[in-house]
Amino acid sequence: MSLSLFDLTGQRVLITGSSQGIGFALAMGMAAAGAEIILNGRDASKLAQAAKDLGGTVQVLAFDVTDHDAVRAAVDAFETESGPIDILINNAGMQHRGELEEFPADAFERLLQTNVASVFHVGQAVARHMIKRGKGKIINIASVQTALARPGIAPYTATKGAVGNLTKGMATDWAKHGLQCNAIAPGYFDTPLNAALVADPEFSEWLAKRTPSGRWGKVEELVGAAVFLSSAASSFVNGHTLYVDGGITASL
Repeated sequence: MSLSLFDLTGQRVLITGSSQGIGFALAMGMAAAGAEIILNGRDASKLAQAAKDLGGTVQVLAFDVTDHDAVRAAVDAFETESGPIDILINNAGMQHRGELEEFPADAFERLLQTNVASVFHVGQAVARHMIKRGKGKIINIASVQTALARPGIAPYTATKGAVGNLTKGMATDWAKHGLQCNAIAPGYFDTPLNAALVADPEFSEWLAKRTPSGRWGKVEELVGAAVFLSSAASSFVNGHTLYVDGGITASL
């Protein structure tokens, strides 16, 4: 099989929440595969620094993924002024830990807006243009919590379960228009979102024992899955959640 199936040359990818962490790592990996990168976030200074660090052909599109009208305005303007968004990676997300019986209602709402509503807002805005062209790739970043639960993060677990099912819904509605909509479910990765856990020796020891691979994931290890799902190699893959988790969801 030709490696040209994985070539992203000439493809333009929008990655939400890409000024750091998984989003930035995916931007670097996708650029190495030939894609043109559009970085997104709310903090203009962080985006500017990320663009500088990334180098090459990179554009910046600042908007709040939880603001439906702002998302649509930004995406529509970009499509008109700069050209098509061929690939979308819905990566923006947040975490809030706490006992469920005391979990603040406002924190639950923020999780819903950031982790679930944003996938709808940005996915819909970009898909409308993809549908007109009869092709497009959407990748939603899910989690091992799409399938599993752990104490202290029940609301987060609920949001990531929703991302998995929203991905299935996107594929069901939009495959007929030539779109492939899939999800990547990372396991436990060393990212700013998990900084508190990475700094906890007891948790890291538990994770090493619980994960067949015996360690934290490295953000670069998500790139292969993203390139695959963004490329012609995945032309008949739709509505799938690909777990990149060191085997944690496969093992009791």
